[in-house]
Amino acid sequence: MARINESFFNVNPIVDEQTKMQAMRAGQPAPAVDARTALAKLTSGQTLTPAEREALGMSPAPVGATGPTGATGPTGTPTGTPTGTLKGTPTGTPTGTPTGTPIRKKVVSTYVDPETGDIYSVYDDGSQELITKGTKARDAAFEEKRIAEEKRRQGQSAYDLLYSEFAQYGLQALVEPLKRLITSGASPAEFTIELRKSPAYQARFAANADRIKKGLKAISEAEYLELEDQYQNVMRNYGLPESYYTRGDMGVQAGFNQFIANDVSALELEDRIATAQKRVLNANPEVLQAIKDFYGDSITNGDILAYTLNPTKGLEDIKRKVTAAEIGGAAIQSGLRTGMARAEELGAAGITKQQAQQGFGTIAGGLERGSQLASIYGENPYTQTTAEKEVFGLAGKTEAEKQRKKLTSLETATFGGQSGVTSGALARDRAGAY
Repeated sequence: MARINESFFNVNPIVDEQTKMQAMRAGQPAPAVDARTALAKLTSGQTLTPAEREALGMSPAPVGATGPTGATGPTGTPTGTPTGTLKGTPTGTPTGTPTGTPIRKKVVSTYVDPETGDIYSVYDDGSQELITKGTKARDAAFEEKRIAEEKRRQGQSAYDLLYSEFAQYGLQALVEPLKRLITSGASPAEFTIELRKSPAYQARFAANADRIKKGLKAISEAEYLELEDQYQNVMRNYGLPESYYTRGDMGVQAGFNQFIANDVSALELEDRIATAQKRVLNANPEVLQAIKDFYGDSITNGDILAYTLNPTKGLEDIKRKVTAAEIGGAAIQSGLRTGMARAEELGAAGITKQQAQQGFGTIAGGLERGSQLASIYGENPYTQTTAEKEVFGLAGKTEAEKQRKKLTSLETATFGGQSGVTSGALARDRAGAY
């Protein structure tokens, strides 16, 4: 029975190499390794000795190599049933201490990803390990959101300010359609371009388009509004009816648009009104009669004022006509008449209202007698036109003067003494002076 049992357990036990060495040093044989003990150690996660590994049919570990200090095997309960037949009975107890130090990687530097901000450890073998996750992407998204909100708030503030400013002039309708553009943070240049494209703006500042067509430069909105205010003040100061300066929707005044389109300054407008009121409407009735005779029988005082304020008429053209009317009025005051063409001719020659009054007075004083003498002596007719040439220094003055002197000589020779043609006004110089 003893031999059967010995054969059954395999009497050739495997001996741990370290144990053998110790046994040899002690002069004793190395103890056998218990395969069942080795299997129990393996399933519990313990480290096996080379002899135990060999006893279980595993490849032996290099002599002297050890695992990481303090490392533990997998946990849990092993499953399955080992197969095969264990031969022999391992005996003895493993002795000795595992030797060797686990190899550790060394951190040589750190690396920050410029795009993500991730921080990595860089080891001496070239490998990297993430230490801290970067926040650049999150920060960028937050900053983008913050900037967008700030832009929105600034845009809203800009819109509120613009709306308030434009509302003072009744121009809020210009800003309302562009609210979305302004609140989105559009630049001033973008806003200005879109504003000037809007129908409301083009209707409000219509004169600028007319100025450009005429080769004039467009004026700024501030200049435009300032001119309108100046026009209004001038008209109020001169007591013009409100119909001349009352503004409509968005402050539009059609007359003001015409002034601006024709580049009429506030000073020129004042000159026009002064010309209309002081020199025509407030003048002698003969002047009003002349202007009606020359420029229309049905013309009224309002028509005269509207005419002088018509910006399509040049200021010089208006003054020319007013001067002609004044000259015509002076002729009427002296009991004479003159036509529009002659009155404008005298005005072009530099004859003023005062000179016309004096000159026509001179002509009226000697015209009748001169006409009679020309008829008596069979000379060319001595007419108002003839006298005007000499008195006002017009073309033909020399011939007119000779004709008058001839008539004077004939009368003197016939009757002696002074001639009626040379007495009184006809003895004076030009414009009442012969």
